[in-house]
Amino acid sequence: MSANTKTVETYLDGFRRTDRESILSCLTDDVEWLIPGAFHVHGIDQFAEHIVDEGFTGNPEISVSRMLEADDVVIVEGSVRAPREDGSVLDLAFCDTFDMRDGKIRRLMSYLMPWGAQGPTTTG
Repeated sequence: MSANTKTVETYLDGFRRTDRESILSCLTDDVEWLIPGAFHVHGIDQFAEHIVDEGFTGNPEISVSRMLEADDVVIVEGSVRAPREDGSVLDLAFCDTFDMRDGKIRRLMSYLMPWGAQGPTTTG
């Protein structure tokens, strides 16, 4: 396993446990995180504000279906079940693109799409 892949695995595991220290240790100081239609943050301090967003409890269930790496880019596809403070759960499909620098996450682009708890269905 490469250093980049290991960092992304550590990052994902940190989110599963809501371990802020572990998550932040995976990032460059000038990290950038974009979720189109939701937010675009710069730097570790702004990133840290979104580890558990308002209305959520933390400790999401994150399942990875595919992870690919080329050069200094790691792409992860999967699903996440994010528990909310009101007892409901937000089910999402995700595709995260991690741009790496020196074994740390420099930029993260997260594409998210809601879906049912059973995941996607295929036809044909």
